[in-house]
Amino acid sequence: MRKPAVVLGVLLLVVGLVSGCGGPEKPTESPAQRLAAAQKFLEKTDGVKIALSTPQLPPGVQGVLKAAGVGTKQPAFKGEISVVQNGLSVNVPVRAVGGDVYIQFGGSWRKIDPADFGAPDPADLFKVDGGLASLLSDVEGAKAGKDTRDGKRILSTITGKIPGNRVAEVIPSASADSPFDATFTLDDTDHLTKVVLTGPFYPKADDVTYTIAFDDYGSSTTVTAP
Repeated sequence: MRKPAVVLGVLLLVVGLVSGCGGPEKPTESPAQRLAAAQKFLEKTDGVKIALSTPQLPPGVQGVLKAAGVGTKQPAFKGEISVVQNGLSVNVPVRAVGGDVYIQFGGSWRKIDPADFGAPDPADLFKVDGGLASLLSDVEGAKAGKDTRDGKRILSTITGKIPGNRVAEVIPSASADSPFDATFTLDDTDHLTKVVLTGPFYPKADDVTYTIAFDDYGSSTTVTAP
């Protein structure tokens, strides 16, 4: 009559031992802690591929439609940029290094002032102090969203708002008076893979949504003036 009780006790002991083999569970990080980790990865990488885009710009706005290339911690940028000016979209190769920005137009390179195109210096986006990474430390009301799977990767979303004055420090054309909605996507190692920012990027115009994708952390290139 006692055998079932003995068997049950043995089973409970085995289950307890098996469950204990995994050790203590990893503490769940808060959204702010995960953003802080993502910021460090972005600041420390030698370089990262970036793709920035918006579906469209408000009528009459001169600004960046899309950009793609490699940003490095020099800081520098090398890639292509598409801008809308006088109602026309122009796609040109661009290099930004040493505080100067160059575009290749008509077969030759020339120095430009990116403010004339409603754009920041692309290299400034990769500064350790004051670049895109710095925005991750200024997210207000950060909340975790649902996780999704991308192949073998688990992607997490975090939403919040970024004060306009902080965005304006990175993108000068942005309004400093209104907050920007932000959605961050992080992989399971807390590397930032995508940011979606919505807000008043251009004066006297409707809000614009920019999507910025990050890939190939550690990929770098030497950028020189043409």
